[in-house]
Amino acid sequence: MEHVELTVADLLLRPWSDEDAPAVRDALNDTAIAQWNPQGGGPIDDAAALLWVRRRADWSAGDHASLAVTAATGGELLGSVSLHHIRHGDASIGYWTVPAARGRGVAVRAVSRLTGWAFADLRLHRIELCHAVANPASCRVADRAGYLAEGTLRESYRYGDGRRHDEHLHARLATDR
Repeated sequence: MEHVELTVADLLLRPWSDEDAPAVRDALNDTAIAQWNPQGGGPIDDAAALLWVRRRADWSAGDHASLAVTAATGGELLGSVSLHHIRHGDASIGYWTVPAARGRGVAVRAVSRLTGWAFADLRLHRIELCHAVANPASCRVADRAGYLAEGTLRESYRYGDGRRHDEHLHARLATDR
């Protein structure tokens, strides 16, 4: 799978680079990101952040596509959006935003743009989005990005606090409006 750059409104979604590692380190150490997007093993240092960036920049297996979400002007890192588990026309989508980008619709625009690209260019049929029930902000992102609620997965994922949480399952189909 070839790297892409996608734009939407005031955002640029672009491949990760080594230069993103310091901003990623800071982001992954944010309390909310660490809770809902656990990396395991405690605080993220420079080496762990560089490894994180390099893994997400490597699309060679064809099973994921991960992009840095940045300001279109200035290039400030605002978040991350990724497709995971790409196989047989299906995938999962995940995202996070840095504290300064929250409440501005950044995640909704990034998720919507990556979803549109995945349906059009990767010819995916179904994309799932799961989030902890205790994370209502992610539920709003899913709803606003057109992901329909399908149900609750009981104690389905262990989050940053080490506990298993119930998750809401949302999904979009290529045939959805």
